[in-house]
Amino acid sequence: MDFPRILIAALRGGSGKTLLSIGIIAAWKALGKNVTPFKKGPDYIDAGWLTLAAGRPCHNLDTFLIETKHVLQSFLFHSNQGDIAVVEGNRGLYDGFDIKGSTSTAELAKLLHAPVVLCIDCTKSTRTMAAAVLGCMQFDPGVDIKGVILNRVAGPRHEQILRKSIEHHCNIPVLGAVPKLGKQNFPERHMGLIPTPEHAWAQESIVAATQIATNYLDLVALERIACLAPKNFVSGSCPQPTGISSPLQPAPPLRSDQDKAPRIGIIKDSAFQFYYPENIEALVSAGAEPVFISPLTSDTIPPVDALYIGGGFPETHAQQLSANVKFREQLKFLAQDGLPIYAECGGLMYLGEELVLDERSYPMAGVLPAAFGFSKKPQGHGYTIMVVKEKNPYFEVGAELRGHEFHYSRVLKWRGAAKDLVFDMQRGTGFIDNKDGVCYKNVLATYTHLHALGSPSWAEAMLRNAMAYKNKIAGTIL
Repeated sequence: MDFPRILIAALRGGSGKTLLSIGIIAAWKALGKNVTPFKKGPDYIDAGWLTLAAGRPCHNLDTFLIETKHVLQSFLFHSNQGDIAVVEGNRGLYDGFDIKGSTSTAELAKLLHAPVVLCIDCTKSTRTMAAAVLGCMQFDPGVDIKGVILNRVAGPRHEQILRKSIEHHCNIPVLGAVPKLGKQNFPERHMGLIPTPEHAWAQESIVAATQIATNYLDLVALERIACLAPKNFVSGSCPQPTGISSPLQPAPPLRSDQDKAPRIGIIKDSAFQFYYPENIEALVSAGAEPVFISPLTSDTIPPVDALYIGGGFPETHAQQLSANVKFREQLKFLAQDGLPIYAECGGLMYLGEELVLDERSYPMAGVLPAAFGFSKKPQGHGYTIMVVKEKNPYFEVGAELRGHEFHYSRVLKWRGAAKDLVFDMQRGTGFIDNKDGVCYKNVLATYTHLHALGSPSWAEAMLRNAMAYKNKIAGTIL
């Protein structure tokens, strides 16, 4: 089995590896290659851009959220469907969860036996960049650094000094040199790129990234490096899975009309857009029929047996969400009626009573007794570890869950009881007072994002609750 692959890494965040990854993927796609994109880490926004560039879903590879064997299985399964795989790293190459570099891009590169290309920001630096690259090569010889891309180069003379220094001292090729770009095609919000659904000219940005890669990178040499990646995937205590199969379990066969797939509504639009592909795939694999809904385009919720509201930026659509009174009222009625609803971050805020922006209040669904405001700095950012302390419809008491949070919102008012918060935060900020997971009837809303491969019980619980609600409605009708 042959899996051409390459991993784009950097010395730090903000070095330009996302732009270069997008450009490489889009340029190869334009040449007729079927490129499979991956993003190291829990990021949604970069993954959205990589998805747009490749024209197929980008899957996250995160060894903190997901067991190593499932990370490897996911990579093998998805990359087996394409011609070549591009993995974008995150932060600096060796930045990880602890002093050992656990969960770092370097550890992922070793797991996948993926050749690494370093993107380096060369601003106001020349020969020192050779020292930095050489340090990365010697820091862990198990990381196979095969080349360097120079970014933000000041001019031909600057490039020449950099190229000669790196190739002489490091004995690896410089695979491209990108000049300082005058036009910003990828504007940033908060700590990441603007999500593609909010970016009206996203396709123009992909075209610009394609031109950058075509004009300034050696795409042939990059492909050669990817194709020379070793075929052996045995890595320490994590052997190559037998065969190439999905890490998700297939849905059980339907036995009768009564067993017809429950319909799970997914609120997905430019306000609520943060969904790991595996989460929706897990619901389908478990036997659900996804129904996509948007309060930005519809004032009613179609018949569904459960609802999943992901994260996003509801604050940028606060006025429109607030104005859709009919949708908000129906959502509140369904929650009171016992409809299973699982919400993350932006979905949590939408289920609250109000969003307060610039001293103006925007009414939301009013399902949960909470109001939210916003700060200029992140109020929660990074990996989370939660322990389930209170009974709820989704997770067993005592279970440990690993996730990720990223929000600028904060709780302004909370009128609920302590027992309504079902998670204790072992790591991370959570909702309030080191707790998260607001529970009301069959509603559970949390700041933490879970990944279905790391929390397989989540999809099972969604299906179980959806079937129970479906049977309840069917019994009421009968």
